[in-house]
Amino acid sequence: MITIASRDDEFTRGLGAALARTLPTPPRRSLRIFLRGDLGVGKTTFVRGLLQGMGETRTVKSPTYSLLETYEHSPWHVVHLDLYRLVEPCDLDRLELSDHDYEGTLWLIEWPERGEGALPQPDLDIFLESRLTGPLIRLVGQTPIAEEWLRKVSKESEFSSAGR
Repeated sequence: MITIASRDDEFTRGLGAALARTLPTPPRRSLRIFLRGDLGVGKTTFVRGLLQGMGETRTVKSPTYSLLETYEHSPWHVVHLDLYRLVEPCDLDRLELSDHDYEGTLWLIEWPERGEGALPQPDLDIFLESRLTGPLIRLVGQTPIAEEWLRKVSKESEFSSAGR
């Protein structure tokens, strides 16, 4: 587990970019990141940094209304989901997520608790907690691949130089 205090949006994007630089070799199934926290705490900002760190040049916006956006950054097919507007977990069926559950897919899921029971387990949980000085960000590995990923990313300058 890594806990780090973010100073601002730029710092939060930098943490996401550090995760992108240290992405593991794609496992034989999708790699899943769940982002948890209140409205406006920085979940999409973190995702934006991760995608920009992968080379995304288009504007990365929250898929609050579309629910799902996809990006291609070899070797990854990235699926960004925002489930805030989801009424029932069974509503996920219409998104046909199984079409995106294969080797080389990176799932970035905001508001995963709205799809509880209908989503597979995460590899990495990212908790963002609002504070006056900026969000407190906690990264928790849930699988061996995520634990190794956290060991690797903890050596990146954004993590090693920041106050924890």
